[in-house]
Amino acid sequence: MAKYRKLGRTSSQRKALLRNQVTALIHNGKIVTTEAKAKEVRKIAEGLIAMAVKEKDNFEEVTIKAKVARKDKDGKRIKEVVDGKKVNLYDEVDKTIKKDLPSRLHARRQMLKVLYPVTYVPKEIAGRKRNTKKVDLVAKLFDEIAPKYVSRNGGYTRIVKIGQRRGDGALEVLLELV
Repeated sequence: MAKYRKLGRTSSQRKALLRNQVTALIHNGKIVTTEAKAKEVRKIAEGLIAMAVKEKDNFEEVTIKAKVARKDKDGKRIKEVVDGKKVNLYDEVDKTIKKDLPSRLHARRQMLKVLYPVTYVPKEIAGRKRNTKKVDLVAKLFDEIAPKYVSRNGGYTRIVKIGQRRGDGALEVLLELV
């Protein structure tokens, strides 16, 4: 008996498909796919969520000094002329950051091996490159998803059967985070 479904694809195509679907599931919270694909995606997604739950609080907060450019009321940087050159003015600010401990850092890197980078484009200003935002899915796993499932031992996803697909009759399901 095989350990996984081949889904009628080569190994590289199958891995790319599963990574895409896991990324979409974490980003959107639910996806519609075939039953066989959903069962494979569920294995990977549950592993990632379990890892996030385990390492959720494994960090320390550190205060650092950072240089931040001084800005005017319009949000533009203030410049000063020094030796005939325009130079930005900077202020020193204390920032508190989360510093991962080694096991959480390892978990973060394991998640990044599976998840693709996601770029969010707001609908009202679509088509402009500078309005896009990169979504940190690993941070979403640690900060939003993991706290919901702390008291739960597995079973983080649900498969709901929708019906047969019109084109080829494949059984479609809704895979969602519980």
